[in-house]
Amino acid sequence: MAMQLLRGVLSLLKWGLCAVGAVALLVTALIATPLQRPNELRSVSDSAKGIDWSSLPPLERFQARDGTWLGFRHYAAKGAATDRGAIFIHGSSGSSGTVNHALTQAIAARGVESWALDIRGHGGSGTRGDISYVGQLEDDLVDFVAHVRKSAPDLPLTLLGHSAGAGFSLRVAATPIMQDMFVRTVLIAPYLGYDAPTNKPNSGGWANPDIPRFLGLAALRKLGIDCCSQLPVLAFAVPPNSEKLLTATYSDRLMRNFATRGYRLDLPRVTHPMTIFGGAEDEMMISDKYADTVQALKPSVDVRIIDGVNHMGMVTNPKAVSAIAEDVATRGSGQS
Repeated sequence: MAMQLLRGVLSLLKWGLCAVGAVALLVTALIATPLQRPNELRSVSDSAKGIDWSSLPPLERFQARDGTWLGFRHYAAKGAATDRGAIFIHGSSGSSGTVNHALTQAIAARGVESWALDIRGHGGSGTRGDISYVGQLEDDLVDFVAHVRKSAPDLPLTLLGHSAGAGFSLRVAATPIMQDMFVRTVLIAPYLGYDAPTNKPNSGGWANPDIPRFLGLAALRKLGIDCCSQLPVLAFAVPPNSEKLLTATYSDRLMRNFATRGYRLDLPRVTHPMTIFGGAEDEMMISDKYADTVQALKPSVDVRIIDGVNHMGMVTNPKAVSAIAEDVATRGSGQS
């Protein structure tokens, strides 16, 4: 009897050591797997040409709940006030001081008090390319809205996001704690998640994921081991030597947080009006699939496609900028 018990213990020990060894090998492989930066995508780099940077507001800061100072820019309303406000979320790699300035300025020029936020991990907010935990970006946005409410306690707020920022805005719109903060959400050329039929492969050459590392980290989480999420898993086609302005890579936890939880999960949970704008010439997304993809889950979402505009043109091209700014300034919370 004692001998059988000893054999059982030794067998368990053997398999336990094998499991530990397998996990150790997996972790080693994750660390060793290189992340390849894609070549510069000129359609993104060239989008900065022709923008009037002289009117860019200064970077301001507020303190998040963990004590970190995060950056934002405030665009005071001009012209006839609309008694509306807007918070803009930039796309992947960007910040409040990149090309979305053209759109945010146009919204403010139509009488909408506007703010552009540097999402943590970008621009002047936190450690470039990383966050501390999945869910921190939602916490930051709650803290930022509380900061805005100090000067604008009753202003109805529209949440706008571009590209990955639009995916994050969808995530926010589906979160119960957030739904009362915004009266409406506008998604601009949204990245709806890795499994959405609206994506072109690797976002048209913009993003290069480290699939082995991503899958390895996911496997570890399924085993209850949440480690190594600070490792970079996604690289962007930013220009060489652009690190002072742009974020070149995302950690696993930043990539998972700055996105939807899955468009099939998030869309049905949205309770307030939502509009999607897409560009017919988008080189990263398949815009003509937005309507079918989204309205199959949420028929009330309004989808508008702008002819002759590419992905970055949605926040820089005068045609798109005018259409989106006019929409934010004139459509009420009861309108999708």
